[in-house]
Amino acid sequence: MLAKAYSATPRGVDALFVTVEVDRIRAQQPSVTVVGLADTAVREARERIFAAVRHLGRRSEPANIVINLAPADERKEGAGLDLPMAMAFLAAAGDVPAAALENRLLLGELSLEGRLQPVRGVLPIVLAARERGVPEVVVPAANRREAEVVAGIGVVAAATLGEVVRYLRDGARPAADRATAAGRGAEARVPDLEDVIGQEQARRALEIAAAGGHHLLFMGPPGSGKSMLARRLPGILPPLSPEEALETTCVYSVSTRVPRPAGLLEARPFRAPHHTTSAVALIGGGASPQPGEASLAHNGVLFLDELTEFRRDVLEALRQPLEDRQVTVARAQSTLSFPASFQLVAAANPCPCGYLGDDRRDCSCTPVAVQRYRARLSGPLLDRLDLQVAVPAVPWRQLSAHRRGEASAVVAARVAAARARQSARCAGLGLRCNAEMGPEEIRRWARPDGDGRRLLEHASRGLGLSARAYHRILRVARTIADLAAAEALSAAHLAEAIAYRCLDREPASRPQAAGGWPAGS
Repeated sequence: MLAKAYSATPRGVDALFVTVEVDRIRAQQPSVTVVGLADTAVREARERIFAAVRHLGRRSEPANIVINLAPADERKEGAGLDLPMAMAFLAAAGDVPAAALENRLLLGELSLEGRLQPVRGVLPIVLAARERGVPEVVVPAANRREAEVVAGIGVVAAATLGEVVRYLRDGARPAADRATAAGRGAEARVPDLEDVIGQEQARRALEIAAAGGHHLLFMGPPGSGKSMLARRLPGILPPLSPEEALETTCVYSVSTRVPRPAGLLEARPFRAPHHTTSAVALIGGGASPQPGEASLAHNGVLFLDELTEFRRDVLEALRQPLEDRQVTVARAQSTLSFPASFQLVAAANPCPCGYLGDDRRDCSCTPVAVQRYRARLSGPLLDRLDLQVAVPAVPWRQLSAHRRGEASAVVAARVAAARARQSARCAGLGLRCNAEMGPEEIRRWARPDGDGRRLLEHASRGLGLSARAYHRILRVARTIADLAAAEALSAAHLAEAIAYRCLDREPASRPQAAGGWPAGS
C-alpha cells in the first residue's frame, strides 16, 4: 500500500517542501530503503522510526518498505522528517487513515521511545506553509510557541508519536496542545549610557550611529571606554518592528549555533565574536550552510572588539555584507542567502602598544610599526565605516567626580524622533534609515548648500576621499540634520560629519607623535 505525508526542511531562511512517499509490500525478507538525496540524519531515521513504532505496542509484518523523499534532486537534511516518515509508514500499514495526512504539514524528530524532539527552522517553515495555503501544521510541543508566532495557520503541538496517531485517527487533541504556553522569561538588563563618564564626542557619535544606522569605529587606548560605549548601542536603538522581529527570529530558528527561540525575539541582537573567529563563523557557510555572526546580528549590532587582531581575510569577507546587507553562500548544488542587515561597531587601539596620543603613558611604537599596524585594516573596509572616532583616555578628575551621564532613555527619544523623520521621508521606498540611502536618495535629500559644497570639495581634495567615503559623509550629515530637525543640509552638519573621519585625516603613513590625534578628533 502507498501512503503520503507532507513536510519541509529549512533551506537558508526559507523552506524546501518535501513529499514523503512510503510503499509497503509484504515479503519474506524485510528491507527498508530511503531514496531522494537524504543526508545521514535522514537515513538514520529508519532506526528511530521503527523503535518508536514498537513503543506504540505495534508489531509490523515483514515487508519491503521504500521511502521516497520528493523532490528527488534536492538534498534533504536534518531529523525533522522523522514524524512524517513515521506517519506515512503507519498509514501504509493501515493504522492511520491516509486521508488524515492530506492538507497537513508534519515536523518533528523522534526519540527511540517515541517522544517528539524539537527541530530547527520551524518558524520559516510555518511561514512558507501559510504562504502555500496549508491549513495546519503538527509540531513538537517544544516548538509550539515558535510556530504560534505565525497567524493565519493552525498549529497542533504534540509530545509523542502516540498523541499524533490518536489525533489523526480519532481527533483527540494532544495534551501538550491543550496546555497553556509558558510565560516569557525575564529580560536581560540592557547597559545604560548613564554609566559612561565623559567621552562626549564618542557619545555623540554613538547617538548619530543609532539615529542613522551607520557603522562606527572607536579607536583609543586601553581602558578608554570603547567596549563600554559599544555595548550600550542597543539601548538607544528603536525597538524591533514586527517585521524585523520576524526576520531576526527566522535566522535564529535555523541556526544551530544559538539557543532555539521561544516565540519572537523582542530585543535587538548584540553579537560580539572573539577576534579568533574564522571567516565561516563570522559570515556563514560550511558544508551544511549555517548563518554566521553577521546574520545572527541581523537588525541588531555586530561588535568587533580588537578589530586589528582579526585575521585580514576575515575582515575582508565583511565587505560584501556591509554593502549588500545579505550573505550569499554558493555551493555546487544550490545558492543560499542569509539576511545580514546589521550595524557594525568596532573598537581598536591606535598602535601596537595602545598608547599613541595618550597623555598618561608614552607610546613606544615607531612610525613604521604604527603604519604596519594600521595597514591590517584595508582602505576599502575603512571606507565602509561611516564614523571613525578617537576615544581618548578619561582624565582622572572626570572619573573621580562620579557624575552620571545622560541616560539611554533620553538619547533613545532623540534617536526615535530622527528615525521617524527618515521613515516619513523614505515612505514607500523600502528604506529604514539614512545608512541605506542610495545615490539617487542622496542627491534628493542630502544635497548641501553653497557653503557646504565648498567645504566638502575642500575636504575631498585635502583628505583624498574615495567616492564611497564622500557619499558616507553625506549620509552622516543627513542624520546630523535629522537629529537637529533641520530640512536643509548646512556646512555645520557637514563639518561635524567630516570630523568623524579621524583615519582619513591622519593616514597611517603619517602617524602623529606625542601630539596624538588631530585637533577636533
